Amino acid sequence: MQQRSLGNNHLKVSALGLGCMGLSSGYGPATDRPEAVKLIRAAVERGVTFFDTAEAYGPWLNEEVVGEALAPFRKQVVIATKFGFKFGPKGERQEGLDSRPEHIREVVEASLKRLQTDHIDLLYQHRVDPNVPIEDVAGAVKDLIRQGKVRHFGLSEAGAKTIRRAHAVQPVTALQSEYSLFWREPEREILPTLQELGIGFVPFSPLGKGFLTGKIDANTKFDAADFRNIVPRFTPESRKANQALVDLLTRIAAQKQATPAQIALAWLLAQKPWIVPIPGTTKLHRLEENIGAAKLELTPADRREITSAADAIPLQGARYPEHLQKLVGR
Repeated sequence: MQQRSLGNNHLKVSALGLGCMGLSSGYGPATDRPEAVKLIRAAVERGVTFFDTAEAYGPWLNEEVVGEALAPFRKQVVIATKFGFKFGPKGERQEGLDSRPEHIREVVEASLKRLQTDHIDLLYQHRVDPNVPIEDVAGAVKDLIRQGKVRHFGLSEAGAKTIRRAHAVQPVTALQSEYSLFWREPEREILPTLQELGIGFVPFSPLGKGFLTGKIDANTKFDAADFRNIVPRFTPESRKANQALVDLLTRIAAQKQATPAQIALAWLLAQKPWIVPIPGTTKLHRLEENIGAAKLELTPADRREITSAADAIPLQGARYPEHLQKLVGR
């Protein structure tokens, strides 16, 4: 697979990474551990070198699975993980965020053990903590980089002002936020800021939490533990209204002898050379389908055509319920 460089710090990764969250949480029951390990290793065998996890996924379980799966390949892969939430001693989620420097250090030590490694390639703040100055957060990560425990600093779902303040203390290698044809808000302020500062962009949910695959419609029933049950954009009414976007991708995919998911990923890859999407999956055939998007070249004219057509489609439903939306864009 082709390689891309994240930011001016030149972190080299595969053009598509693997978002590992769904193997442990978010979309229903966790995948059996041996199967999850097998899928991650299948990604390595197919050229993926960039793997995304977090202490919050499970919590903790996902880092353990990723660590086990990648231990034999550690020198050839890039592992990204995150800190920033509060958990009890048994992993129970507690109210609020915690990016105090002493907590960051504690999380990193625990993550290193779970990931079976002596360094974290890319460490993100999972969500901006309003109670801790971002300069203190960046300074704590800067110290960890000096100690060799972390290689690169990242932010997730941060607003432009926060990105600038953090970058002034410790250069930010990558921002991870949601971006796809299903959610294009980053184009307004975030992408220009990243371009100016030389920061890479790692879109999560690049397939619109599965909606852009064309395999979800108004009649789809989600598992009781599936996060999408509380997302306004995934109500049956919203899915029916938003089907027009999937229909657009389906028409273009037929012309390109591709799938809607591959068109959606190829469109993201064509936006900027420093964008690296991290689609997630629990199925080998979906992994191979997603990887196929890296070989699908869209011309500038193709990209403009897709963008223009998508601009004409009004999408219905909020991206997050209100209590989660409050955590983003700070």
